[in-house]
Amino acid sequence: MTTTAPYGSWRSPISALDLAASGHPVSGGTWVGDAVWWLELRPGEGGRLAVRTAGDNGEPVDILPAPWNARTRVHEYGGGAWTVTDDSALIFAEFTDQRLYRLDRGESTPVAITPADGRYRFAELSIRGDEVIAVRETHTDGSISRDIVAVPLDGSAVHDARGIRSIVSGSHFLAYPRFSPDGSRIAWIAWEHPQMPWDGTELRVADLVDGVGRDQRTLAGSTTESVLQPQWADDSTLTLISDRSGFWNLESLTLDGTRRVLLEERAEYGDALWTLGSIWYHRLDDGRLLTMRTDGDDSLVILDTTTGESRSLDLPLTAISLGARRGSRVMLFGGNSTLATGLRILDLDTGDLEVVRLAVDALPDAGYLPIAEARVFGSTREVHAFVYPPRNADFVAPEGELPPYIAFVHGGPTSRVPARADLTAAYFTSRGIGVVDINYGGSTGHGREYRERLKGQWGVVDVEDTIAAVLGLADAGVADRARLGIRGGSAGGWTVLASLTGSDVFAAGTSYFGVAELTQFALDTHDFESRYLDGLIGPLPEAADLYDSRAPLNNVHKLTTPVLLLQGLDDPIVPPSQAELFRDALEARGIPHAYIAYEGESHGFRRAETIVSATEAELSFYGQVMGFEPADVPRLMLS
Repeated sequence: MTTTAPYGSWRSPISALDLAASGHPVSGGTWVGDAVWWLELRPGEGGRLAVRTAGDNGEPVDILPAPWNARTRVHEYGGGAWTVTDDSALIFAEFTDQRLYRLDRGESTPVAITPADGRYRFAELSIRGDEVIAVRETHTDGSISRDIVAVPLDGSAVHDARGIRSIVSGSHFLAYPRFSPDGSRIAWIAWEHPQMPWDGTELRVADLVDGVGRDQRTLAGSTTESVLQPQWADDSTLTLISDRSGFWNLESLTLDGTRRVLLEERAEYGDALWTLGSIWYHRLDDGRLLTMRTDGDDSLVILDTTTGESRSLDLPLTAISLGARRGSRVMLFGGNSTLATGLRILDLDTGDLEVVRLAVDALPDAGYLPIAEARVFGSTREVHAFVYPPRNADFVAPEGELPPYIAFVHGGPTSRVPARADLTAAYFTSRGIGVVDINYGGSTGHGREYRERLKGQWGVVDVEDTIAAVLGLADAGVADRARLGIRGGSAGGWTVLASLTGSDVFAAGTSYFGVAELTQFALDTHDFESRYLDGLIGPLPEAADLYDSRAPLNNVHKLTTPVLLLQGLDDPIVPPSQAELFRDALEARGIPHAYIAYEGESHGFRRAETIVSATEAELSFYGQVMGFEPADVPRLMLS
């Protein structure tokens, strides 16, 4: 039997506590003997990142015990915060002090192997002989420099940083240190401000003389070509990903500069390098490549580099990222709209897909999960999105009623969303609130031209594309035109605030640690993104007028829509001042709003209590503004 009740008031078995308590995102797996180790976010432990493995009974156990936290702050987004030696010692960057530590098997207390002076951060860790290879970030009197270094595993550099050998430097950003099979050369990618790694990078190679790179030369890439993930095929040949065709495709490159396209399609075989060490392909033992292909959904492709023949693997996954490989077994992270995201192992010989650790303890019954529908909106240009209609096996809406819809706007903005089992979306859809997840112009996954729509147009194209998607749903009779909401975090929060101040389309908006103002933000934000706005808006001081005119803070006089602001007080990327300035402007205008700030939270909420508070506040907020009564959530007080 089903109950008839208004959209938004349906009772759901998916609680905010379920989002927090049962959710534990996993990433970064590796093999240690026959065992699999992975990195797991622990919301119930203050957002700690623990290295874990399966215990004797199959249940996860900690390799890295509390309170240790394997998280690096290089570029603030990190990546490659841990690795394992041949004798199964865990090497990791500890979040609180950013030192490297060693934890030997059978021991419970890690031992530092880098100095305690607070200047250094390390990421993209790997083991080479008796050293840890890393990208090092050095903070000195307000300036930042980076290099690729070798840290002794024996701890001999723990008291003296001079024991850490700098292998190569010479650019502001470096990534992907890769050594040739014979050990005579190192390859890496490099870039400078104002480029971001999806704008332009260079593939560099140097000879190794006494462990130090000499005779650096650039083999590929430029300020307008993004090169990613170099990998040695042999001592004189590299494989790489390049977007010089307009899409990130696979190429081969010899040391004399000869380039050959291995697979060229109007599909992406790479993505935005937000976290160091990201993997988009593997070279298999027989020389073929296993690579991830993105064209709306993700898939896996095996490419024969000799014949150029490729074939897609038949997998039930639409969102995929690659992990470590051993022989024919490859770690995958991903799922689809009804299959939980998590760590799985694919056996390329048999096609078997084995679950290692899911990101949730269990998904709700399928009757409460929305099914993703890929849609294209827009009249003047294509806007790609995934629509998740309301779905609850126990409820239907009164005849003739249209549901409220919330536009989910991803961060980045140079990023994307695939079709996936998203419990946050299900939290809303199971209550009778539709969700549309939008890959607005500027998103990755659709080629360089699509993502460069946002060049100089941030706050314009993203807003127009988001509005085109929600109005497309309303015009099609799918969504209630009077009950359209919008939510987003970080850069997505900017699009929320820009949409609210630049249109009257939305009834309500929620900004999670969103950018509200640009001039001060450019001064306050961290180094990695400090020149990001040059491409998104324009360089300062030439574009100062655009910075002022686009900023939602300077357009609050146009705003009549209620706003919910959610902010971590320890956020180094979008500082609390951004939300507080917007709150003050809302108060001055008398616009209904709420501002909730969370101690101990950074960029992206990790603590269980924060996730519960923010999610329930958001649902109550929509109910008050859109005229429905949510079930089982405390009422948010609006100012």
